[in-house]
Amino acid sequence: MASLNVGNLGEYLREQRRQAQLSLRQLADAAGVSNPYLSQIERGLRKPSADILQQLAKALRISAETLYVQAGILDERDRDEVETRAVILSDPSINERQKQVLLQIYDAFRKENGSDDPAADDAVHPMN
Repeated sequence: MASLNVGNLGEYLREQRRQAQLSLRQLADAAGVSNPYLSQIERGLRKPSADILQQLAKALRISAETLYVQAGILDERDRDEVETRAVILSDPSINERQKQVLLQIYDAFRKENGSDDPAADDAVHPMN
């Protein structure tokens, strides 16, 4: 995936907003945040919560994980794992049991390759 070479979260959000051809006010309304608050985020004066980032991502029609990486909440590796899990869980062509089996196989391969973090796995997809 090509990434924009922007310096920080605010610049990245501004660039995404411009690509979506939205004004600051339009994005603020769509995301359910105030216009001044969004302006402060874009200027790097405020660090939004994960919930606000999720609302902004939805309004911009981009993945929340991308914004989490830009904000320093997730690293790039975590985002890839979250996206992989999301694709498996959202596939309508397989049933829930099959999804869980695929996730278990995925976890086993990650562990075998040394990229498994059990604490992160529990947070991303609790088994029960």
